[in-house]
Amino acid sequence: MKTISLLKDKKILLGVTGSIACYKAVDLASHLTQAGASVDVMMTEAAMKFVSPLAFRSVTGRPVYHDMWNLEGHVRHVGLGETADLLVIAPVTANTLAKLAYGLADNLLTVTALAARCPILAAPAMDGGMYEHPATQANLATLAQRGVLFAGPAKGRMASGLTGHGRMVEPDELLAQVRLALARKGPLHGRHVVVTTGPTQEALDPVRFISNRSTGKQGLAVAQAALDAGARVTLIAGPVQQALPIGADIIQVTTTQEMADAVLTAVTDADALFMVAAVADFRPQTRSEQKIKKTETDEAWGLAIGLEKTLDILSAVKEQREKTGFPRVALGFAAETQNAFEYGRHKLLRKGLNYIAVNDVTAEGAGFAVDTNKIVLLSSAGVVEEMPLQSKTAVAERLVHHVAKTLNGK
Repeated sequence: MKTISLLKDKKILLGVTGSIACYKAVDLASHLTQAGASVDVMMTEAAMKFVSPLAFRSVTGRPVYHDMWNLEGHVRHVGLGETADLLVIAPVTANTLAKLAYGLADNLLTVTALAARCPILAAPAMDGGMYEHPATQANLATLAQRGVLFAGPAKGRMASGLTGHGRMVEPDELLAQVRLALARKGPLHGRHVVVTTGPTQEALDPVRFISNRSTGKQGLAVAQAALDAGARVTLIAGPVQQALPIGADIIQVTTTQEMADAVLTAVTDADALFMVAAVADFRPQTRSEQKIKKTETDEAWGLAIGLEKTLDILSAVKEQREKTGFPRVALGFAAETQNAFEYGRHKLLRKGLNYIAVNDVTAEGAGFAVDTNKIVLLSSAGVVEEMPLQSKTAVAERLVHHVAKTLNGK
């Protein structure tokens, strides 16, 4: 897993209670550690009946705590709760939820939860009708009122064979929830950010369409970077194959017109727009309602396709922005194959953008279908930053950094 800047050097306490879902906690601890976090694990006695402390120590490289009465380390363990950036309890059983709700402190985990001065994120895991029971629901409501965050539970088949709410969420989703919890004080906290990504497709017939080589990787990275900065993110996505970021409000579209409609609606109260999508600039003048068949005439004369221009989304945004003032900041992309700098600069001025990210998609390691990119970020004043070839995640973080500075008046 690539390093995630938001998690790098963060101190995460991971509390683990007695559930078969403990195995997911091992996976989570591994993901957090690989992302650069320092993970200290606390296990209850019941948890150790499901998973060995050695499993956690193997993936975190750190000691695992479970003995409340170890006088040598007791105060230090409580101190962890005062210095941690986040306490994650995963899985948290109905029994531990009840203890937390009533402020009981009969094991190391519950003692630390009382001492913690950081946010708490809990991932419930329980069987049968335990989650829906009024006692559990009352405990959840009490903890939520105190600011405890919850991830899940999911609905599905449980260890007993019953189906219902009670499954602990999967590690990937929980990792996303950890990021959202840590981002709550980020530079874009309270801001609404709209991001577009992927290609659009313009149908020729029911089975064929005109599109481009965009995979959406850079736009998805920008959406995640904005989430990591604390923003409320609306992601307008054309057809992409990658997983969409958890925590964003997702609007999936196919055509340029559908994307335009979604963008113009979403930006009416937006602080920032990142127009990363590679929209189709042309569409067929006519669309066949049935699949176009090959015939001898077609082979002899070829198939002529008349094209017409699609709506210019950024020009439409500019027109709306001049009337409403939203979005406050607009950043576009210019994917070029020649004279990238000049074409990008002209597009910046013509579309009334604050920034434009210019990239030459013919450059090795940059452009479509790769994990890296090379960007020159321009404003009307000139070059803001020349970004060397690096991961699209790193590029996204720099773009979000500059937009956040502008919004915050720095």
